[in-house]
Amino acid sequence: MEATPRAYTHQEVLPVVRGVALCILLAALDQTIIVPAVPRMARDLGGGHHIAWIISAYLLTGTAATPIFGKLSDLYGRRRLLQPALIVFALASLGCAAATGFWQIVLFRALQGIGGAGLTTIAQTAIADVAPPRERGRYQVYMSGMWGIASIAGPLLGGTLTDSLSWRAIFWINLPLCAAAWVMSNRALRALPAHGGSGQKIDYLGAALLVSAITAWLVLAASGGQDFAWASNTTLFLVLAGLALTALTGWVEHRAASPMLPTRLFTNPTLLGGLLLAAANALSTFGASLLLPLYFQYIRHTSAALSGLLTTPFLLGFVVMSYAGGHISRRLGRTRPSMLAALALCVVGLGLLASMGAATPLGLCVSYGVVLGGGIGLVQPNITVAIQNAAQRPDVGIATGCMLLFRAIGGAFGATLAAVMLLAHGFGGAFGACAGVAALSLAVAVLMPDSVLRRV
Repeated sequence: MEATPRAYTHQEVLPVVRGVALCILLAALDQTIIVPAVPRMARDLGGGHHIAWIISAYLLTGTAATPIFGKLSDLYGRRRLLQPALIVFALASLGCAAATGFWQIVLFRALQGIGGAGLTTIAQTAIADVAPPRERGRYQVYMSGMWGIASIAGPLLGGTLTDSLSWRAIFWINLPLCAAAWVMSNRALRALPAHGGSGQKIDYLGAALLVSAITAWLVLAASGGQDFAWASNTTLFLVLAGLALTALTGWVEHRAASPMLPTRLFTNPTLLGGLLLAAANALSTFGASLLLPLYFQYIRHTSAALSGLLTTPFLLGFVVMSYAGGHISRRLGRTRPSMLAALALCVVGLGLLASMGAATPLGLCVSYGVVLGGGIGLVQPNITVAIQNAAQRPDVGIATGCMLLFRAIGGAFGATLAAVMLLAHGFGGAFGACAGVAALSLAVAVLMPDSVLRRV
């Protein structure tokens, strides 16, 4: 019988939140700071047309490792998994900074993705360990704030370091940050409840199949239409491999004594509904957030620096509404009202962005971005809280890992959708396609029973 977890006071929860917040910032910053440096890195190391793999390698391994870190942290404890993740992240950063060849840096970026997956998953899960269900939205906003800071500061810092020093500096600065995160998290996570993993076997076969299935789908999403044509034997092979590996993973996990990805998670309507919403929302909003700075540069002919400045209100809307959304849901005691309002804002914001043209006043363009950013910021913490509240305590880590997995896969396919629609129908068509997906997400949320989105 599961022991009743002890109640933590606000004063006890805050040190844990502060301790893991730097881990979230570290992982988030590493995904945004590298963007302006990628062309220089590829030029110096001879990447050619494979330049996208500097980013894709991190995405592939990070996404595949996410549910594995969640499961292992459920078995062995957050602190015992977070510290190795920090070591892997620091060593990979050191390797990236010292890389002398293109495929060397791709390899180290892949290793860095594994460490980043551990930082993100365990930090998100640690809050659920100490915060009661109704209070989790209050603390998840700190995590959303870290992503907001990284989204704003990352590109500016990366561009400045690349121009004034070298692109290698963006990896060197990870080392003192990792040291600080180690000290803060090691002290804070001692307060977490103990996890017992002794005597439980690790599901190596399930982990291998899960990673293989995720990799097949993400390679299809990241490289389809770029490194190989959609109508090609490579696409057919990846689709068939993805389907076969997914089915085999489900079959093995259903029969495993201690499965890496318990199939019972997908029989819980709250969890399943939250996971589907996480994927669909990421698909529409990630594609749109990628399109917005491109619109300013290619349609309005602004500089890269000015496009970043014009995108900042969109990111600020995200941060402000993330903070407000957690407090709103906490006061209401339910996630459904704010969830539906957030998805509606996403639909409206994307629809307005689809209407933009070369003559649309820049002030209106910026305000449209603020509407979308507010919707994204309001919905993401609520999805996290709904999923964590629905999971049984031994499954909180793997449930959080699954949410991040679904979000990453949705984001990868969202970027692909945006790119395909942009080439075929321009910015209006690309934003419109994202709006259509967001509208479908809203329809699904409206039709879900109230029990699916009821608790915070």
